[in-house]
Amino acid sequence: MQTKQFGNTELHTSIIGFGAWGIGGPAMAGDIPIGWGAVEDDVSIKALERAYEKGIRFFDTADFYGLGHSEELIGKSISKYPDAIIATKVGHRLNEDDSIALDYSKQHILDACESSLKRLRRDCIDLYQLHSAKMQHLEDGACIEAMHQLKDEGKIRYWGISLSTYDPYPEAEFLMERDLGHSFQVVLNVINQRALPLIRKAGERGYGIIARMPLQFGLLTGKITADRTFPKNDHRSFRLPPPLLKETLHTLEDYWSIGKHYSISKTALSLSFCASVPEVSTVIPGIKTPEQAEENSSDITTLRGDDMEYLFKLGETKFARLTELMQSYG
Repeated sequence: MQTKQFGNTELHTSIIGFGAWGIGGPAMAGDIPIGWGAVEDDVSIKALERAYEKGIRFFDTADFYGLGHSEELIGKSISKYPDAIIATKVGHRLNEDDSIALDYSKQHILDACESSLKRLRRDCIDLYQLHSAKMQHLEDGACIEAMHQLKDEGKIRYWGISLSTYDPYPEAEFLMERDLGHSFQVVLNVINQRALPLIRKAGERGYGIIARMPLQFGLLTGKITADRTFPKNDHRSFRLPPPLLKETLHTLEDYWSIGKHYSISKTALSLSFCASVPEVSTVIPGIKTPEQAEENSSDITTLRGDDMEYLFKLGETKFARLTELMQSYG
């Protein structure tokens, strides 16, 4: 497993990480699914252990994934390995009526960090991220004060922000202009390439870059068919309706031909695209089973320059239109 320095920090991350949203289980916010459907904890722990065996050393979770359950599973399994880098996030919680609240108040962040440390069974969090803080939160400054305090107290080593799926620029520019934070987590896959200019600029400035959603909800594994349906407790039930699935699979036909040059799976091709962007520190596909841990950490290849240029052009044309369609579905 290739490792890379994480920006200008002292951390060194595996090029493939473990996206731990799915192992949180089928959590709900009222009637809104905020998980990936049913999972079994023993399978999730086996997935975490297999990932570590395969050389994965970066584990990304959040206190909102399974409402803390994802962190608990990582605490039970991975926290015992001192070389495992654990990143988690803060800023989402449920109101009393189970609706989703964004809370970036200083006190909430300080309290939430203590709870995450207990669930993760660690004395210090390697990377603490604002889950989806917006401009008003950053301008208010309370969340930034909290991060600085936690770092000064030794409860976190570094901090960053997980940015918007479709418009990651305002918050990233705010932090870069002030030389704040150490990392950005952005959506990057062959379909949604909107963050590429930001990735290049932030990489030059020494920020660690985490590429999330590299498989675009499973669409870039080649395993989802046009007639696929999802249970109501899987958030893809409203994000991937049949018309969008049909249009996406048709648009991807030009993309799959690239994989023939490399004799690798469609999953490996999609992960390799992200890993081939030089500024990317780690790519975090969602993993729920030992089999996925195996597949997502195998045959990662540096794509040829001409193939990357071809895919970048698709990102500016066909895939850009497809991203707009996906945005319309939320």
